[in-house]
Parts: sequence; C-alpha cells; structure tokens
Amino acid sequence: MKYIALFRGINVGGNRKVEMKKLKELFESLGYTEVSTYINSGNILFESEFDTKSVLTKITKSFEKIFDFEIPTLVKTEKEMKKIADAIPKDWKNDQTQRTDIAYLFPEIDSKKIIEELPFKKEFVDVRYTKGAIIWNIKKVNVNKSNLAKLISHKLYKSMTIRNVNTARFLAG
Repeated sequence: MKYIALFRGINVGGNRKVEMKKLKELFESLGYTEVSTYINSGNILFESEFDTKSVLTKITKSFEKIFDFEIPTLVKTEKEMKKIADAIPKDWKNDQTQRTDIAYLFPEIDSKKIIEELPFKKEFVDVRYTKGAIIWNIKKVNVNKSNLAKLISHKLYKSMTIRNVNTARFLAG
C-alpha cells in the first residue's frame, strides 16, 4: 500500500526542526519501503503492507522517541490523496492573481460542517469540503478583506495541516 505521512508544524519558523534525511532514515528503520520526502515541511511518501492505523501508531511512537517531541501526524493512502487532489478545480492554482491551499483534516474535525465554523469571510474565499480536507481559493486582491489570517488563531487550526496546491497535487502522484 502506498501512503503519504503529513507532519503538522515541523520546520516552521525555525521551530521543531527535523532533518528530512533523519526522518527518511526513521521510516526506513521501521521497515517501510520506497521512502522519499518532499520539501522540508514534513511530507513523506512510502509503502507498507500494514493498515493505516498500525502505520500511524508506529510512526508517532517512533518519532517521539527519536526526536524527543510529539508531532501531530496524518497518514493517508495514495488513493485518499488522489481523491482530495481531484476535488481541486483544475483552474485553481498559485500565481500572481490567486492562491489555493488544502487543509488536510484530522479525524476529529473531518466534516462538511467545518466550513461553517471557519473564521474567514466566505464572500471573499471559495471554500469546499471533500472527505479528509477543505480546499480554498482566494484572489490575492482579497486576502486582507477575507480575514483568512484569523484561521491561525482559531481552535480548529490545531486539527489540520495545510499544504499549497502544488504540494497537494505532487503528493497525490
């Protein structure tokens, strides 16, 4: 089974530093194969014969032992990642006029209702739910009007990990 592990909050602003080489070595030491990392923000692609729950448990316990801190982690199958990426409209991208991000949701908040709770102004942000994620697109001229930055201080923020559209599409294969 092909998996993607998404680590929340490593290597952000110089905090919780994790070398991708060491993270890759950890995954290989756990017996996972075809291990590769993508950029420095905690994206690991790998294969395992075990189910998602077993893989996640093994990763989180081993991570804490090696790096001496806990980190919220999501493990998704390649199929789940493709389904999320396929839900992103083809014309949504990151360029000079627009920005698109994907917030992968931890199970405790994975619901369509989450959109109603988000603190930003929906009239400026096109936001959509798909199982496992919310996807939003905003015209760059509307970023300040949207209050999108308020998401960082919202209670739901701790239960999601955000990637830009290019990363999401890459991880989906």
